[in-house]
Amino acid sequence: MTTTNATGSDAFLVRTRGILEELEATGQMKRLQMIEGPMGPRITLRDRGEVDCFCSNNYLGLANHPDVVEAGIDGLRRHGAGTASVRFICGTFEPHEHLEQTIAGMLGVEASYTFVSCWTASEALFPTLCEPGDTIV
Repeated sequence: MTTTNATGSDAFLVRTRGILEELEATGQMKRLQMIEGPMGPRITLRDRGEVDCFCSNNYLGLANHPDVVEAGIDGLRRHGAGTASVRFICGTFEPHEHLEQTIAGMLGVEASYTFVSCWTASEALFPTLCEPGDTIV
């Protein structure tokens, strides 16, 4: 990576350009893949065609099932496009409450709480249950 002596925003641009050139030269530049069509076990990627998709949470293709799509449309009509923030700040919709009560009932526990992703669940779970010095395996 090469840099030149510069100050202010010029220094930032020179440094950034150098980092990007280095990533490109070493094959580490990440480019977003453009999905053309619905997400499923098999998808179409722009400039690549049809491929098997092993990184989606839509393993069974249910996100594209007509009943699921219709339920989503109905939910949009009844509740809008969301709270425009996280539940902790703006509140919880009735469908969240219903889902969590159903899960709690199935598991025979007092309550349950759902998260939008495994990432957010991990962000909440580990700091809640663990203390400094704990080892997670």
